[in-house]
Amino acid sequence: MSARSARLQSSRRVDYETLADLRYHVRRFLRVREEAARVAGVEPQQYVLLLQVKGFEGRRPATIGALTERLQIRHHATVQLVDRLAQRGLVRRRRAELDRRGVVVELTARGEAVLRKLALNSLAELRTGGPALAATLTRVIELNGARRPRAKKDGR
Repeated sequence: MSARSARLQSSRRVDYETLADLRYHVRRFLRVREEAARVAGVEPQQYVLLLQVKGFEGRRPATIGALTERLQIRHHATVQLVDRLAQRGLVRRRRAELDRRGVVVELTARGEAVLRKLALNSLAELRTGGPALAATLTRVIELNGARRPRAKKDGR
């Protein structure tokens, strides 16, 4: 980092209050979703996996690798989540059509029902808590953008 960019970085004001508010609203939404998942009989990560499988539908196969990326967890953790959901009859595995070594995860009717209930609940929660989350996120983005150093006309 150059001396100039170090000075700019250190002179930049950090709006800790808004960052803290953002973290609070995100965490609150996630906590409410986690509790709803447990009430529905699944762990929070299992709900997220069900949601990602459904989200892939019609776009691309929900492979273990793709789910691992979307969940931002390790491959073996994804496999364990799929194992547990398959044992409960919420998902099923099948071999990928193009690469028979690959595994594609699909929702069962039971998995679809659990997911639908939780997704409708999530949408209701977003209607109530979403505006505060969106406003805080907008504030963070605007405040950060307002302090971004401008490039000089000569490109430096």
